[in-house]
Amino acid sequence: MLIAQITDLHMRTPGDKAYGIIDPAAFLGPAVRALNALSPRPDCVLITGDLTDLGRPHEYAHLRAQLQALEMPYFLLPGNHDDRAGLRAAFPDHAYLQGASPFIQYSVDTYPLRLLALDTVVPMKSHGELCGERLAWLEQQLAQQPGRPTLVLMHHPPFLTGIEHMDAIGLLAGAPELERIVSRHPNVERVLCGHLHRTIFQRFGGTIASTCPGTAHQLALELGPRPTLQYIMEPPGYQLHWWNDGRLVTHHAVIGEYPGPYPFA
Repeated sequence: MLIAQITDLHMRTPGDKAYGIIDPAAFLGPAVRALNALSPRPDCVLITGDLTDLGRPHEYAHLRAQLQALEMPYFLLPGNHDDRAGLRAAFPDHAYLQGASPFIQYSVDTYPLRLLALDTVVPMKSHGELCGERLAWLEQQLAQQPGRPTLVLMHHPPFLTGIEHMDAIGLLAGAPELERIVSRHPNVERVLCGHLHRTIFQRFGGTIASTCPGTAHQLALELGPRPTLQYIMEPPGYQLHWWNDGRLVTHHAVIGEYPGPYPFA
């Protein structure tokens, strides 16, 4: 099984530039084309939050229009820039997003790897939290299929990264409890996250938690105290998670046109 992960699309309408520089809509098209061109083609695409920049209906409408070009199923997860009601309204045919719960949490059981999506959003805030209700849902889901290889998906990573401004708006509640739950379920193969606009890995609860690069701008790699949080227009990227013979292998890939490939001969 091959799974693609993209994250932090920060969709705006075409020409509407974040910070006066970034046009997120101009970056998503190349990302979609890059995924469609992969051989073998991914079985599905996981999109781990910050789908829009301001959570507005017209941003979700444009997001939907661009994602319609994906030639494989995709699954959406809200981030701190998103609005749950707006996301649900824009994707009424994505049944897993709907429901009476205020949280967007769901399981996907149709693949060799089970997918469990956790909602870390705190409305109108940049940081994330996992309350008792959300954690209890995960514990219950994992207990239902204890032997099934599983990916846990969430927006805010459950670990400190050393990028202090982002750690201050990271998962500020629930991370220790989450790690205890994951440690009790060795069938959790990976905890896949967004939010950081970079590729980062940490051992977590007996498995690995990781973050994925953004499809547009990246976070400047500045560890320790810094006066401001900065972004950088490094190449956008995605990750490919290859499930083969009971092992999960992750590849970091960049989006764009580059010379090659050339044979070494």
